[in-house]
Amino acid sequence: MANVVACPACGTKNRVPAVAKGHARCANCKAALPWLVGAMDADFDAVVDTNLLVVLDLWAPWCGPCRMIAPVLDKIAADYAGRVKVVKVNVDDNRAVSERFGVQSIPLVVLLRDGKQVDTILGAQPAQAYRQRIDAQLN
Repeated sequence: MANVVACPACGTKNRVPAVAKGHARCANCKAALPWLVGAMDADFDAVVDTNLLVVLDLWAPWCGPCRMIAPVLDKIAADYAGRVKVVKVNVDDNRAVSERFGVQSIPLVVLLRDGKQVDTILGAQPAQAYRQRIDAQLN
C-alpha cells in the first residue's frame, strides 16, 4: 500500500510506498519526499528495512500526548526528507511490535539504524528534543 504525497518542491502528487530500500523521490523533479508510513505486526520488518534512519512512533489513538507529538513527527518527516523515514505503529492493534520494544508507556519514539535500536525517547518532548536526537544519529 502506498501513500500519496505532494512534492514540497513542485507540487506533483506521488505514490510513496511503505516498503523500499532507498528514499522516496518525486517522479517529476526528483526532490526528496517526506516519508511517513504506518506499519503493522505483519509488515513491520519490511517497512523498517531501509538504509535511512527510522523514527518509529509507538502510539495509540486514545493517547493525548501521542496526538500532541504527531504534528511534530509529520514536520520532521518533511524537514528530514531523504534522510529519515517516520514509521507509526498503533500499539493497541500491533501487540508483537509493542512487545518487541518493551512498550510500557506511550508515546515512545525509537530511532532505528539498520534495524537496530540506537536511541529511545519516552514521553512527549518539545520538537527540538526530537531534532537533537535525530541530528546526533545522522552525524
